Amino acid sequence: MPLPPVLNVGFYNYVLTEQIVAMVNSDSAPMRRLIQKLKQDDKVIDATQGRRTKSVIFTSGTEIILSAISQETLAKRLTTGEIIGDEE
Repeated sequence: MPLPPVLNVGFYNYVLTEQIVAMVNSDSAPMRRLIQKLKQDDKVIDATQGRRTKSVIFTSGTEIILSAISQETLAKRLTTGEIIGDEE
């Protein structure tokens, strides 16, 4: 049975590609407020390893994933099928 495709969201953390709904920039004030609210509700998976959050990945579940890699880089990895890439 083949493994499902995964996306490297940084620092050898992976997300199932079939679970990804959206990847957005985390710089806007509404997005920062949403992250804080979801952190209080324990709905955040932090894959930044202490680095600055550059993108937010929304999944088909109720959780979001924070990544220190930009959404442009993640989208490139997703479209090219690149699983392991250089960390930013």
